[in-house]
Amino acid sequence: MSANHIRNTSAMSASPRCGAGTRGGSACRAPALRGKLRCRMHGGAAGSGAPWGNRNAQKHGAFTGERIAERRAIQALLGETRKLLVEMKSTPG
Repeated sequence: MSANHIRNTSAMSASPRCGAGTRGGSACRAPALRGKLRCRMHGGAAGSGAPWGNRNAQKHGAFTGERIAERRAIQALLGETRKLLVEMKSTPG
């Protein structure tokens, strides 16, 4: 059984397209959300995207000047300890 009616797709065809780049290098052909430039899969939906204030990029403090100096001091102490152990091992007694 086949449908004898013609689907009215003119509004969908005339709607603006998303245009986000796809993995294949072409533009996304999905319709953009109303009032948005992107489709629901590329950031047009509410709640999509990165959080405000860029909380994902907060620093952990491992590379501050203070922490780098602390690691260098620890490495210097370990080096001196190794030298002392070598001297103790080579000294008879």
